[in-house]
Amino acid sequence: MTTATSPTLAPTDPRSFFATAVALGGATIAAVTPAQLTDPTPCDSFNVRSLIGHLVAVLQRVANVGSGGSVHDTPEVVVGVADDGWLAAWNTAAHDVHRVWADHAKLGATFTLPWAQLPGAGLLAMYTNEVTVHTWDLAVATGQRPEWNDEAIAFAWAAMQHALPATGRTEGFEAARAAMPEEFRDWEAPFAEAVPVDHDASPIDRLVAWSGRRP
Repeated sequence: MTTATSPTLAPTDPRSFFATAVALGGATIAAVTPAQLTDPTPCDSFNVRSLIGHLVAVLQRVANVGSGGSVHDTPEVVVGVADDGWLAAWNTAAHDVHRVWADHAKLGATFTLPWAQLPGAGLLAMYTNEVTVHTWDLAVATGQRPEWNDEAIAFAWAAMQHALPATGRTEGFEAARAAMPEEFRDWEAPFAEAVPVDHDASPIDRLVAWSGRRP
C-alpha cells in the first residue's frame, strides 16, 4: 500500500482502496496554496490548515492502531508544520501506514476502537471513508474538482451503510461516549445524520451525504 494503488495488491484488497483514497488526498493537499490555509471548510471544526492537519493525523492513527496502539495515542490535529510542509508530512504518514499494514494477517485481526471492535479490513474501510470525505471537504474549500475513484468510493459507501444508521446517530454516539473511561470522553460525534440526495446523485455525493455533509 503506497500513496497510489499498489500493483502488488489485488484490486479488491482493502489496502488498495485505502491507498487510492490516500493518493487523491495527497494530490488535493498538493494543490492547496498558502493563501488558502486560513479559509473555512464544510467541516465546521476546521479551517483548511487544521483540516489538513487532521487528515495527516488520520494517517498517523491508522498506522498507530495497526501497530497495536490506541486512537488516543495520536492527536486530533497535527500542528507545527510549515505552510509548505504539509505534503511531505502527508507522504511520511502514508509511508508509515504502508509499512505497518504490509502484513496480510492484519486484515483479519481484530482491532479495538473506543466505539467498536473491527477486523483490520473493516478498519481500513472506515478510514477510507474518513480520508475520502475530508478530501471532499478540502476540495470544496479550495475550489478543486478531484477525479474521484468510484470503486474506492463504493468500497467506503458499502462499509458505512453497514456501520452507520441513517438516523439516531447522535444518541448512539452519546451512549458510546458514556461507556468510555472519563478521560476519553472529550470528543465530538464524528457523523451528523444522513442528508437526503437525489436518486441519480454521484457516488461521491451519496457518500458525503451519508456522512452528514450537504453536497
